[in-house]
Amino acid sequence: MYMSEVRVRYAPSPTGMQHIGGVRTALFNYLYARSQGGKFILRLEDTDRTRFDEKYVQNLYDTMDWLGIDWDEGGSKGGEYGPYVQSERFELYKKYAMQLIENGEAYYCFCDAERLERIRKIQTENKMAPGYDSNCRHLTPEEVKANLDAGKPYVIRLKVPLEGKTKFSDHLLGDIEWNNEDISPDPVLLKSDGFPTYHLANIVDDHLMKISHVMRAQEWIPSTPLHVQMYRSFGWEHPEFCHLPMVNGSDGKKLSKRHGSTSLNEFRARGYLPQAIVNYVALLGCSYDDGRDMYTLEELGQKFRLEHLNKAPAVFDYKKLEWYNGQYIRALTDEELYKWVLPFITGTGDATLEINPDNPQPKPKVGPEYSGVSLGADGEPVCVDASMNMSSADVKKQLMALMPLIKERLHFLSDAAEMVHFLFTEPAVPAKENIIPKKLDEAKTKEVLVKAKDYVAEIFGMEHEAAEELAKKYAEELGIKLGDFMMPVRMAVTGSKVSPPLIGSIWILGKERAVARVERTLATF
Repeated sequence: MYMSEVRVRYAPSPTGMQHIGGVRTALFNYLYARSQGGKFILRLEDTDRTRFDEKYVQNLYDTMDWLGIDWDEGGSKGGEYGPYVQSERFELYKKYAMQLIENGEAYYCFCDAERLERIRKIQTENKMAPGYDSNCRHLTPEEVKANLDAGKPYVIRLKVPLEGKTKFSDHLLGDIEWNNEDISPDPVLLKSDGFPTYHLANIVDDHLMKISHVMRAQEWIPSTPLHVQMYRSFGWEHPEFCHLPMVNGSDGKKLSKRHGSTSLNEFRARGYLPQAIVNYVALLGCSYDDGRDMYTLEELGQKFRLEHLNKAPAVFDYKKLEWYNGQYIRALTDEELYKWVLPFITGTGDATLEINPDNPQPKPKVGPEYSGVSLGADGEPVCVDASMNMSSADVKKQLMALMPLIKERLHFLSDAAEMVHFLFTEPAVPAKENIIPKKLDEAKTKEVLVKAKDYVAEIFGMEHEAAEELAKKYAEELGIKLGDFMMPVRMAVTGSKVSPPLIGSIWILGKERAVARVERTLATF
């Protein structure tokens, strides 16, 4: 093992958007590298050309940037062991595949697709273990030469031992032993089109890039005996293995779209902060000595230890992640919060990322339709309703005034659009059934609105505590609870049950507009 320096890698296949499981793998590798003063390498395993797309490559880099996970080698940074993209290393893979043939550890296979399909059907019908039947393993040198001279297409297969066991030690799971007869028999290393299979490219790259630790999901355990055998065939030492605990949904099954968001883009579109994602994901299957809940990325990089990983699967708790998100939102300055919520208020940036329509979580209500604010060509917010006579500077000023109010109410950045709506449009008077509290009738609610008109006019110039006391005084005079007084006021002033704290909202709206809205609502009773 290359223990002089810790070198770990995240090597995704760019065949889909980055998901939370992959991010957890990337994050744990990154944190381990930082904790040990080592290197974190970002590598593209793009040999699956049928599903490859450049947008997935860009999504990888965008995701790492958004999360703040900075890599040391790979991508635009390059490095001394590059290139870090498998499709640019094909000559290397061919060279090492041929080396295995020369050493008697691999062989040419000339079986065509028709024969392989016939074998597969026989195995299926007879309930036999699937896999190649090693037919070409026994070809004589003369037969191999004749086939090559005839230009017959071939693949190169690894000679897997037919007997014995393969043993390896996993940092988390301990010693693991595998019967060689249970390893996929003689897998293809180099395909007929010259493309390497995942296994060959992975092993060659990890060796040449001096990867010291392979940290990956436990679903890769069945492939590890094969990889150990490949290292043996090359005469190389294998890295230390650490197969990370699975991430399950609340039902104990592997986390999937049926549980909720899994794509990082969707978490972004739903208004999560990267700090919340990093903090929560870093605790999925890992504990830390001091038992705290909140860590910065830098702190996690200092404290992460392989010894703190758990064997048992981690359960992804969306409510816990929501709590983290709220905590980090409240830690933002008003200026930072404005920057983060503006895309959701205006329906730009992260708010435009794709949402899975089958996600059981409700679709976020974002953009001008819900906020009344769009983004101008100059990148500044604009009131959609021209009759409001608000300049872009006015809109920004009022949004900034709202930031300290909505900060305490936000669970997600995407909640902001509905919360600011009342400032940038004249809302329709809500239906009576939405205004009347459950314990009041129409007549009593009308009394509340009459008092509300005076209340709204009187609180300007007061301290917040005095404005609250005045509300309690009016509620007592009416013989009702404070909540039953404030609800009709909220509905009249904002037109919605979803709004920032009411007193502050009234102050920002202004006396004239606030009183006028109460009068409009009162006129319907």
